[in-house]
Amino acid sequence: MVKSLRRRGVNVSVVHGYLSEESIQQMKSRGKNIKTKDGKLPFTAMGVSSVIHPKNPHVPTIHFNYRYFEIEEADGTKQWWFGGGTDLTPTYLNKEDVLHFHQTLKEACDKHSPDFYPQFKKWCDDYFFIKHRGERRGVGGIFFDDLDSPSKEDLLQFVESCTKAVVPCYVPIVMKHKNDPFTPEEKQWQQLRRGRYVEFNLVYDRGTKFGLATPGSRIESILMSLPLTARWEYNHVPPPESREAEILSILREPKDWVH
Repeated sequence: MVKSLRRRGVNVSVVHGYLSEESIQQMKSRGKNIKTKDGKLPFTAMGVSSVIHPKNPHVPTIHFNYRYFEIEEADGTKQWWFGGGTDLTPTYLNKEDVLHFHQTLKEACDKHSPDFYPQFKKWCDDYFFIKHRGERRGVGGIFFDDLDSPSKEDLLQFVESCTKAVVPCYVPIVMKHKNDPFTPEEKQWQQLRRGRYVEFNLVYDRGTKFGLATPGSRIESILMSLPLTARWEYNHVPPPESREAEILSILREPKDWVH
């Protein structure tokens, strides 16, 4: 497995301090009713995140992140919530792989509520959207944020189920394709898709924005999610009916893989 990987990393973080004004405004823009004291807002955040950008273009990129966030308002009231998700970004479409990925995540969600998977699958499709390109970053998965009900214990158990699903949803795909041969043209397409990955992470991703706005944060850890290499070509359009055009059609019009 290791031979098939080019860039991978795991971040485990436990941070606390005062939120920057930029971060406070981001939370307010998501509907959070926050009362600060003299413009200060203490917070505690903890989470685990990982990304794997494989060398082989037939092995998809995976990203997951699960986190807990807590703030203390001016009157001592504490607000808390969970967030996170797992998503897949293939260079080429393999329907069997995507079905396995989504089915495994659905089973993890269904242990807690039949509403979780369809709700968080759609949220994932909507969140990982590169607006200026009109396409998603990948074939989705699950994503959620600001979850604060039904209870902290119930949501912790749900998040634990999601994290335990990461290995079974992804490793079988790696083992299946890690030795697949690939051409220079396929490698070039992978590099173009990684350019899109960079665009989303640097322009839209909340986690990147929050990390860069947090005083004293480690920039190298925040940017760990970026691929080692990427490529851009002016107005690149793949040939109709090609495998490159096939994956683009899915990225532009997400589909429901499991029901």
